[in-house]
Formats: sequence, C-alpha cells, structure tokens
Amino acid sequence: MVNDKKTRSLLDERSYEFQIMNEIQKAKIILKILNKTYPTIKVPLKSRNVFTLLISVLLSAQCTDVNVNNVTKNIYPKYHKPKHFVKLGRKKIEKLIKKIGIFRIKAKSIYNLSQILIKKHNGKVPKTFEELEKLPGVGHKTASVVMSQGFGHPAFAIDTHIHRLAQRWGLTSGKNVTQTEKDLKRIFPKKYWNKLHLQIIYYGREYCKARDCYGLACKICTTCYPKRKNPVITKKA
Repeated sequence: MVNDKKTRSLLDERSYEFQIMNEIQKAKIILKILNKTYPTIKVPLKSRNVFTLLISVLLSAQCTDVNVNNVTKNIYPKYHKPKHFVKLGRKKIEKLIKKIGIFRIKAKSIYNLSQILIKKHNGKVPKTFEELEKLPGVGHKTASVVMSQGFGHPAFAIDTHIHRLAQRWGLTSGKNVTQTEKDLKRIFPKKYWNKLHLQIIYYGREYCKARDCYGLACKICTTCYPKRKNPVITKKA
C-alpha cells in the first residue's frame, strides 16, 4: 500500500502520462487510416460564399447534408447575400426552405441574422467565434464550421456523430460535445483539425456507422482495439 502522498502523486502522474501516450498512439493510427482513406476531402455542404456556408450549416441542424444541398441549389443562384434574405422576409424564406426540418424556426433565424449582419457587420460574416455565436441560430458547432471551412481558422467542429466516434475510439469520456472538443483538441495537433473534422464525418458515414460497426468491425476500431469483443455503448451528447 502506498502511504506517502508524494509517491502516490508521482504514480498518478505516471498513470496519466501513460494514458496520454496511449491516446497519442491511437491518434497516430487514426490519422494514418483517415489520410489514406480520404487524402483529399470536400466540404459536404455546398455554398457560394461564407454567408451561404453559414446558412447551410444553420439549416443542417436535425437535417441531412443531402437534403440541405437539394434545397439550397435552387436558392443560392439568386439569393446569396444578407440583403437578399432581408428583402425576401420571413414568410418567403419559409416557403424556400419548407422541405427542411423545423423550417419556421430556421427561417426566423436566417431573417434576423441577415438583418444583424447588415446593421452591425456591413453585410459580412464576422470572423470571430464571439461575434458568430451572438447571431440567431448560430451555436458553437456552427461557428466552428464557418471559422474552419469558411475562414481557414483552426477549429474542431464537434457534432453528435463525431462525439459518438470519439467515444468508440477511446478518445473521450463521452460526457458531452464540449468535453469531446477539448479532448480531441488536446490529442490531435492543431494543423489537422479542419481536415480531420470532415474526415471523421465521412469515415463514420461509410465505415463506422452507428448501427453497423458497434466498435467491432471497421479498420480503426479493430486496429486500436484488436481484443475488443463487446459492442461499445456510447452516450448521447
């Protein structure tokens, strides 16, 4: 039994260092597999400029990227600036996006944020998390996507899918998306964040599906956990 406080503290530190070492090893394996599987990656949401990227990410909440793209392909050729949506008004915006889930709430957010962009930002999308997250309907995840894919700023956008995969791969405790973001940012070098966010999403859709892999079948799971026999139960965000 260890009674000495200093010795106990040293053992705790070594245990933590060993845990970090394992995380770093797994991170290297995951990066290698993802870079080989997806050497180049495209943003799944189609957009015309940073403003339309913002709108598409907002629309994608509780909706598939495919559905968003199908709807916006008929909108963005004509409406692609804040002033266009302010001129349209809420009711017309609702008609344009009515095939998307909770379209009335989203139409209200689009109309209101367009007004704010004109009044406070000269019609341009702000380049800081603080200002983005003040906009109606824009949370941290949406702001992260815009910052990373719109402005090229290092950000790690975490949605429920990445949260699930990070748990399966043993990279997070799985308490919530905020904790998952902190864990992944700690484990993976900043230079990989923007591309990695998309690579994980694509990999999850194709290989590590929620109702298919269960932490037992895909290459990442079998490589990182070759002795794993039981399905991984993940916690919802």
